[in-house]
Amino acid sequence: MTKALLWAALGTGITFGMTSLGSAMVFLIRKKTSEGMQRIFLGFAAGVMIAASVWSLLIPAIEQAEAVGQIGWIPAAGGFVLGAAFLMLMDGLLPHLHAGSAQPEGLHSNWRRTTLLVLAVTLHNIPEGMAVGLSFALAAQQSGAQAALTGAMALAIGIGIQNFPEGAAISLPLHQEGMSRGRAFVYGSLSGIVEPIFGILVVLLAGFIGPFMPWLLAFAAGAMIYVVVEELIPQAHLGEHSNVGTLGVMAGFLVMMILDVALG
Repeated sequence: MTKALLWAALGTGITFGMTSLGSAMVFLIRKKTSEGMQRIFLGFAAGVMIAASVWSLLIPAIEQAEAVGQIGWIPAAGGFVLGAAFLMLMDGLLPHLHAGSAQPEGLHSNWRRTTLLVLAVTLHNIPEGMAVGLSFALAAQQSGAQAALTGAMALAIGIGIQNFPEGAAISLPLHQEGMSRGRAFVYGSLSGIVEPIFGILVVLLAGFIGPFMPWLLAFAAGAMIYVVVEELIPQAHLGEHSNVGTLGVMAGFLVMMILDVALG
């Protein structure tokens, strides 16, 4: 358990650190980021999350279930549906506002626009933290876990890469909304704090319900795919020319696939 917690803390610490580095771009970028660049970032994040859901979560869930004599697709499909349902519920309950949108989502609140913007990114950082934490927990549970550990590191690196532009995508709009650069950096960084929190929480949970690890892995995959389909891909294709968003998705998928296969 201690090893799993330490590894999960390391992995989610990497992803959180990359979010903070991205948020620091508010000190360097003076001009508003172009819509084309934003679509590339969103598409890239979507591609990374799709590939991570398949290679780092669903396939290991199926393999682990079959290794203990279960029918592999049952926990994979069941966990996937539950994960998507969880994010759908959170999306409907938690007040949040997507960048470029004038209409908040979730329950009505009197929260400030800047708070709602931060919550929008925070919401889809939850499954990312779960995914990284579970990957390291799985690696810690396996004997001779070098391959599993490198695979978990590949996932953390991939999520971290897409967290860099994600951090910038929250700090820059906050500054454009009138917030100081320092506060925008802090808020952008804090949007990623849920990753180590949820990463460590799922490791603690997995320690008590180890037989349900395939369900938890698939749960994280379903939550991530929900974010991709409901938010990232639609936003990546806003505007007249969607090719850049499509190329971003393909690039992100390719990078995550290479990382997982090469390191895993």
